[in-house]
Amino acid sequence: MTFEEIKNEEQNYMMHTYGRFNAAVVSGKGATAKDESGKEYIDFTSGIGVNCLGYCDDGWVKAVASQAATIQHISNLYYSPLQTEVSKKLCELTGMDKVFLCNSGAEANECAIKIARKYSFDKYGKGRQKILTLVNSFHGRTVTTLAATGQDVFHNYFFPFTEGFDYVTANDAEDLEGKLGEDVCALFIELVQGEGGVMPLSDEFVSAAAKLCQEKDILLMIDEVQTGMSRTGTVYCYEQYGIKPDVITSAKGLGGGVPIGACICSEKLSGVMTAGTHGTTFGGNPIACAAAKEVLSRVTTKEFLEEVNKKGAYIREKLSALPNVREIRGKGMMIGIVTEKNNAKEIAVKCVENGLLILTAKDLLRLLPPLNISYEEIDKGIEILSRVMDM
Repeated sequence: MTFEEIKNEEQNYMMHTYGRFNAAVVSGKGATAKDESGKEYIDFTSGIGVNCLGYCDDGWVKAVASQAATIQHISNLYYSPLQTEVSKKLCELTGMDKVFLCNSGAEANECAIKIARKYSFDKYGKGRQKILTLVNSFHGRTVTTLAATGQDVFHNYFFPFTEGFDYVTANDAEDLEGKLGEDVCALFIELVQGEGGVMPLSDEFVSAAAKLCQEKDILLMIDEVQTGMSRTGTVYCYEQYGIKPDVITSAKGLGGGVPIGACICSEKLSGVMTAGTHGTTFGGNPIACAAAKEVLSRVTTKEFLEEVNKKGAYIREKLSALPNVREIRGKGMMIGIVTEKNNAKEIAVKCVENGLLILTAKDLLRLLPPLNISYEEIDKGIEILSRVMDM
């Protein structure tokens, strides 16, 4: 099929829920993708942080293909050794106690919300159900996770939204303390607001938040859907803040390209969710767990993490020399570029035309390249970006 044929079929048969760029990606290897005509693209997006090992990594392909040829799905009414292996690894990496495996970040966040409310209900009874999130946050696209998202642009059309959320100004400890009333059961935050513009939280705010939550028996829950799986230079971003969350949510890079999410909780919450209080048909299926097992064995090693930090620093150094760059922010290989001309969307469109896939968030460019991208691919991508930025 030609690109126009693919585009026409998309228009005819699919809901128009995405503002797509003019590229149809059909194959890839490493951080290099190809379209239907054979044109190559350097990929600085990794499927919005999903393809952490790039396209068709040999080890990942072998793990998934082998599992697909063994058993692809069983009901969660039966035990699965792959589920237990992945859950054990996540607990060992985080020092947490229990895991619920699901299909996406939004589902992991829904589980976290349910844990917070049930923990509070079990211990304190009714009336203590409010969850605080941050202004400018993003937690998913279900009706409940949209309600948890602290951006007015998402609070439209789908009324009524789930009740029981309020929003705190990021990095404002005074605002947080003022909203931690008797009806609050949890604080749910991203440590780097990805969709909100690659905005890291300050050490001081996070430290104050953790202390307040501990004093008031309010759960501290960290949305690591985008920041997790070594994206920011540690396995999970919270490690860089010296805190111990009650709940962590994970997805995106965890499966390296297949749908999987995880809600990971501390020992004090290990008995909150009981049989029948939560569930999923596809969550933690054997193929997804085989992929996650391979990812976890690779991206969590000391050597791999060192490379993530080196490559992140290398990319920042290269970006700082480009024209039209006002600010670079983020952590590790989660990078935002604020442009002088405030023309991120225009640049992203031109990048695709010139063979580079790149993201936007708010009014800036966003880079989430595969964590194992080669230096050659980094240089090629930045060379394209430099030419486009100079136009």
